[in-house]
Amino acid sequence: MKPIFSMNSFEGWNLSLPLIQGGMGVGVSLSGLAGAVAAEGGMGVISTAQIGFEEPDFVGNEEECNLRGIRKHIARAKELSAGRGMVAVNVMVALQQYREHVKEAVRAGADAVICGAGLPIDLPELVEAGKAKIAPIVSSRRAASLILKTWDKKYGRTADFIVAEGPEAGGHLGFSREQLEDIPKIRFAEELTAIMEEKKQYEEKYHKQIPVFAAGGIWDAADAKQIKELGADGIQAATRFVATKECDASLEYKNAYVTAEESGVKIIKSPVGMPGRALNNAFVQKTENTAQRVERCYHCIKNCKPAQIPYCITQALIRAVHGDIENGLVFCGSNVGKIERISTVKEVIEDLMYEKV
Repeated sequence: MKPIFSMNSFEGWNLSLPLIQGGMGVGVSLSGLAGAVAAEGGMGVISTAQIGFEEPDFVGNEEECNLRGIRKHIARAKELSAGRGMVAVNVMVALQQYREHVKEAVRAGADAVICGAGLPIDLPELVEAGKAKIAPIVSSRRAASLILKTWDKKYGRTADFIVAEGPEAGGHLGFSREQLEDIPKIRFAEELTAIMEEKKQYEEKYHKQIPVFAAGGIWDAADAKQIKELGADGIQAATRFVATKECDASLEYKNAYVTAEESGVKIIKSPVGMPGRALNNAFVQKTENTAQRVERCYHCIKNCKPAQIPYCITQALIRAVHGDIENGLVFCGSNVGKIERISTVKEVIEDLMYEKV
């Protein structure tokens, strides 16, 4: 097998593959999956969204349990990785505990902090230079420009890498629902090229390379090769890692991916206030027309008004990851219908990162 990407942009990084396993919450990408990806030389990512949901005192003590969960899962992922690869966290800017999660992850030894679901304008303030690599998730040159310009002017810092996420990704998306109704019009390849052009001035100013990882709808080595030809330094993939033995989700959750069909995927309006891509299951169909009463708040999202949202996203995601697929929310990428079996992290990485010669 021949590797698709070179490692020229990653001098000094503890990576042998320019691959990020995307963060998936609640409870889908925890230490089991992240540690396994890191052990193969990639960047395994733990989602901090309600990461403490399995702690016995979670209900009513969400904030402390989440911080405890961050410490626990970073330590376990590091142990599983055996010193190979990198262990990162994905922290949603939309979280009420966004700042606390970032700080706790750095204290716990995360190698990198990746932030999306909002613009991480203050991320350099939360991560001391040299403690961990920092990266935004962006879907447009405009967002990349705003973040990089602010970090430069306010903090004298720049990104260590960038995740450029296209419209075919799973979970919460950085596009309007109207845009997602006609994905070909988005022309993300052009946007990706523009993001790579935008970061050049900061590479020159800070005398460092800022690798760009492309994400969204990358299924196999052929897709990865196209991404490389556009000039990206690596890829981020998430959906394919769900149906692996190492993934932290329940077997029922993984099997929902295996049995999914392309026609069974839907763009939804999340209580987070962003569009998202999910399986069009009974839960999604029911909550489209009838709101579910939110009986208690789990303090997950900023500006959430429980009386005005169609359902509690924390409860919906926890039910799903525990295996109650028809009564929970199952986020997925556009290629979920191509998954036919539960494989291993090693198999997925080989299929994504190597040409068969």
